[in-house]
Order: sequence, then structure tokens, then C-alpha cells
Amino acid sequence: MHATAPQFLSPDTLPDPPGYSHVVSARPARLVWTSGQVAMNSDGTAAAPGDWEAQTRLVFENVGRALAAAGAGWGDVVKLTYFVVDVSALQTIRSVRDEFVDTARPPASSLVQVAGLFRPDLLIEVEAVACPAD
Repeated sequence: MHATAPQFLSPDTLPDPPGYSHVVSARPARLVWTSGQVAMNSDGTAAAPGDWEAQTRLVFENVGRALAAAGAGWGDVVKLTYFVVDVSALQTIRSVRDEFVDTARPPASSLVQVAGLFRPDLLIEVEAVACPAD
């Protein structure tokens, strides 16, 4: 079987999603899963305690680095899962996200508010699933 490009769908029978697709469908293909990425530099230091924009940007950069290690990129992402300590930062998260994802074909997404991450200075963790065309 040959892989086909993923379809990004948001049917009229569901509410209009703000910056994500309700459904992504892909025929047999190579899939890439990343572990959750946080706002930590390669030396293990956390970025900008309390700064949602700086932490979110570093998280997305780290997801991009993880994807690249597997030969994938942001255009291949079909699903994002967010873990945040406060949903009031959603607009900032969406704004930064839109700098990385293909906004014409936004990935399916889930966001979960959590009591905390593994370090108290971290605000957000993001994991991705990608479907590279190779």
C-alpha cells in the first residue's frame, strides 16, 4: 500500500475549531511520535520562569528539534497534545503555535490543564505526532 497525504478535516457538524482540525486522516505511512517537550535548554536549564511566551516558544523549538531528529518537520505534524498549568495563557500559546504549524492545515489538538509539571518552574509541555511523506 502507498501512503497518501494526510487529510485535515473539520466537518460542518462540529463547532468551528480555533486553529486546529477536528480530524486528521492518513493512509498507511511512517508515523513519528515525540515525547513531551518542555521549556528546557540543552544544558538542562529552564527558560524564563513565569514567561508564557518565552517558554512556549522554546517548547515548540524543542518539538521541532525532536521532529528533525526523525526526519520530520512542522509541516508533517498531524496531532499536538498540550499540558498546561493554566488555561488563561491559551491566546499566547495559540499565537506562538501559529508561528510553527501550517495554519492552512492545522493539526488535530488536545489541551489538558494539569496541577503541575515535573518541575514547578515549567508552565507547558507539548507532544507531537507527525506523518512524514517520505
